[in-house]
Amino acid sequence: MISSLAHIDPKARLGEGVTVEPFAVIYGDVVIGDGTWIGSGAVIYDGARIGRNCRIFNGASISAIPQDMKFSGEETTLEIGDNTTVREFATLNRGTRARGRTSIGKNCLLMAYVHVAHDCSLGDNVIMVASSGIAGEVELGDWVTLGGGVIVHQFVRIGNHAFLGGGSKVRMDVPPFIKADREPLAYMGINSVGLERRGFTKEKMHELHEIYRAYFNMGLNGTKALEHIEANFPTTPERDYIIQFIRGSERGVIRGR
Repeated sequence: MISSLAHIDPKARLGEGVTVEPFAVIYGDVVIGDGTWIGSGAVIYDGARIGRNCRIFNGASISAIPQDMKFSGEETTLEIGDNTTVREFATLNRGTRARGRTSIGKNCLLMAYVHVAHDCSLGDNVIMVASSGIAGEVELGDWVTLGGGVIVHQFVRIGNHAFLGGGSKVRMDVPPFIKADREPLAYMGINSVGLERRGFTKEKMHELHEIYRAYFNMGLNGTKALEHIEANFPTTPERDYIIQFIRGSERGVIRGR
């Protein structure tokens, strides 16, 4: 159902079964997939590419130009995967010439007043709780959860399955599979609740716990700790991902408790 009180540019491409509620505004360079619902007062700007069966709630701002001084009007996009929900008054900005796009994966939940800045990359199944915000060129892996009011510094990377406690200030990279909290942000153990919900076995969670125990608690510097892990833990996809993530960090990773 397309309300007669909505404003939709005739050049916008809307799929089958799209619903647009009264007073929503949709610009011309927009693509919206089948079955998506656009709530009253939402504004979908040029460059938006929205997947199937998404829900965009009232007052959300989708694909507005970046809040970044280097942006000079270049054509960029904001891409949202299928089955993602964007709640009230969230603001999601499109990319700049740095990366050309901001991307949000499938099955994500971005709650009220969330902010996603230019050129960010969010994996699938990401949850950003109300009033959390990420600065430009931040990368969130699959299954990342940011608690309410979390603020993430520009260029930070957060690995798959990481959980960040509410109100955290994230200035350094956060490795995968862990919980992080306190100020300054610190490792608080593996994300055992989230991992169990996603089918990780007790044996696998024990392996992850022992790897991070070796990294954070043995008194070794980062390089020596990774060498110890490589020498003393069998090769698994999870072990190798942790090592690759930490070695690839340009900002450095958070500390142990």
